[in-house]
Amino acid sequence: MHHTHPYNQKKAEELWQAVLQLKTKEECRRFFRDLCTIEEMTAMADRWQAVKKVKQGAAYREVAQEVGMSSTTVARVAYWLKHGQGGYKLILKRLGL
Repeated sequence: MHHTHPYNQKKAEELWQAVLQLKTKEECRRFFRDLCTIEEMTAMADRWQAVKKVKQGAAYREVAQEVGMSSTTVARVAYWLKHGQGGYKLILKRLGL
């Protein structure tokens, strides 16, 4: 039987600290490729594309079709863009998007 583990703040903090050691796109690619499955990488990359399209004002259904995800996932991405921790907004701003 599969049990889901509760969120562990200490483990998460150690992951964030590890991520902060990455300095280049190549280092990021190598670290995340080792850490994640192809499916996880694809899901994160797709979500980021959805964030950018939602920020540009695209309709959720249009984003879902273009990115290849459900409109429910697009709606969730849009929710976190508007009401989340500000992480998406921070990076969009830093990238000039």
